[in-house]
Amino acid sequence: MFTALAVGSGFALLLVPNIELITSIIFVSGVYLGPRGGMMVGIVAEFIFSAANPLGSGLVFPPLLLGQIAGMGLVGLMGGLLRKSLLMGDLSLGKRLFLGAAGALLTLIYDSITTLAYPVAAGFEGRQTVAIWMAGIGFTVLHQVSNAIIFFTALPRVFSRID
Repeated sequence: MFTALAVGSGFALLLVPNIELITSIIFVSGVYLGPRGGMMVGIVAEFIFSAANPLGSGLVFPPLLLGQIAGMGLVGLMGGLLRKSLLMGDLSLGKRLFLGAAGALLTLIYDSITTLAYPVAAGFEGRQTVAIWMAGIGFTVLHQVSNAIIFFTALPRVFSRID
């Protein structure tokens, strides 16, 4: 169910740059299913979404596909590792801020892995690799901010309904 929801939301927002719900859905799957289940949802959902993406299949460049899968697997794993702290008690402002920061950090890690997949796989030198990463920082920041807002506003409502 979580895999289908993540993939479907990815395709629904495909044409909206750097605004997506896949990350938050995979994180929620980790909270609900635990670290192993969340990681599996992240891996399978990202593989399906990337491989079947009509704007460019991840199958064309395997290092990028592996980076995408690893990044979303990490998101699901982290949701599972944080499940007890997120489901215990009410979701105070402090927990909401923590969720927003977690969304921003996980997005930064994912974007960094996927941005660096090409230069690392192509054998670029360190300075060139850093330059490529810096060239994409504007898109990364927009992605981080949007996911931080989603994690801060929407996920507490979801977690308040999970027993």
